[in-house]
Amino acid sequence: MAVLDDLSGFEFEDVMEDVFRNLGYENVRQAEKTADEGRDVLMEDVVDGTRRAIIVECKHTGTVGRPVVQKLHSAIATFDFDGPKRGMVVTTGRFTNPAQEYADRLQQNDDPHPIELLDGEDLREIADEIGLDLYNGRIEILCDETLRPHDPAADVDAPVMEAFRDIENIEAADLPDPHSTVTFCPVVAVTADTNAVFETSVGIIHRINERTRFIVHAERGQPQVAADDVATLVTENLHATVDLDAEQFGEVFDDVGEHRFGQTQTEYKEWAVDRLQNHHTTTVTYTGDNNVTYNKTCEPNRSDISVQSIEPVYLPEVRQTTDIQEYTYPYEYYAAGPSRVTSEDGIHRCVHCDESGVEETYTYCPNCGAIACTSHTKTERLEGEPVCTGCAVTERFALKTKYFYDEQNLEAFRAEYADMPIHEKAMENKLLAGGSVVATLLLVVGLLVIGGII
Repeated sequence: MAVLDDLSGFEFEDVMEDVFRNLGYENVRQAEKTADEGRDVLMEDVVDGTRRAIIVECKHTGTVGRPVVQKLHSAIATFDFDGPKRGMVVTTGRFTNPAQEYADRLQQNDDPHPIELLDGEDLREIADEIGLDLYNGRIEILCDETLRPHDPAADVDAPVMEAFRDIENIEAADLPDPHSTVTFCPVVAVTADTNAVFETSVGIIHRINERTRFIVHAERGQPQVAADDVATLVTENLHATVDLDAEQFGEVFDDVGEHRFGQTQTEYKEWAVDRLQNHHTTTVTYTGDNNVTYNKTCEPNRSDISVQSIEPVYLPEVRQTTDIQEYTYPYEYYAAGPSRVTSEDGIHRCVHCDESGVEETYTYCPNCGAIACTSHTKTERLEGEPVCTGCAVTERFALKTKYFYDEQNLEAFRAEYADMPIHEKAMENKLLAGGSVVATLLLVVGLLVIGGII
């Protein structure tokens, strides 16, 4: 299997660790490099409800003989595990006949510690199955599973209709159908264990025994850890994925896009180990035997960190835009069936000042299609309906600014205002008209002067 010849023995073990993880084995980790005692990779599987340990010997050589298989058989017997155990020898080359015969005899005699042999040909078949790039020995991400991009029990535009429900002065029947786009974004769910003990002459000063799970955006460029709400959305719905069928989703959405995984599984594993190594590095203060206080930086070794699983899945990012007269309102969210995490809400945002937030009050202006906050929403004098300050025509009457849909309404009110008695004109400025008697008299006098009566 010459294509893997450039790898070192340790690098081959890294590759096989990823291979076994892809094949569905659990708790996959490498044994200590300094004293493997005939075992390189440790892992587990569950058969008929029984958990079994599997001890793997990796041999990056041309030929593997019987002594290697015998040594592994002894290592299995001494391996501490409460349950059945079996072994596996993996090589890029081939097994000698005596090695194959020894493994076959263990199987035929129902030995409690049987050993499976995987040679270069077997690895080629596995490569085709899981996407192993044999040229550089890296595990490419192959995934055709996605979280649901919409709730199958509701219309695809239901989230947008729900968002508009909070907007004053607009009815669902007045809304046009939004343009809906879904982009399937790659993410990986990484689960890793960190086990490290730090000792000095006074004993153990720090210990790490922690399982970490995080969701990573896995497009081109540097991996990015997902925000907590997005991570929760993915984690809670990993059990409910569906096939990524672009043709099927094209019947529901106007446009369908798919981003590819930007790195290999090996690279994500290395990135995760680096991140956890930095995360768990801390400085510990302790007192020595001489009663002197010391500070020690405790940084776990890379071998202390074992990536248990890297689960790829697509996370649908839905963008729906609604065009209403002069304005376009975007609403974007990550979807998982009926659940979603909003990433952009252009509906709960004033078009005039960018004030935003679902806790505020926003009103729809039927005159121009604007959604505006309370500071930019007024009452149209002639119609008595909302109008935004962006489109309204204004003029002062009774020393107070009035707002109109257009010049035609303004002209109509001018005529109406001209025919009003003085006391009614005064009521156009209710703040003054409702004040003191002196203020009211001053307003009336002012109006009389303006009207040329006195």
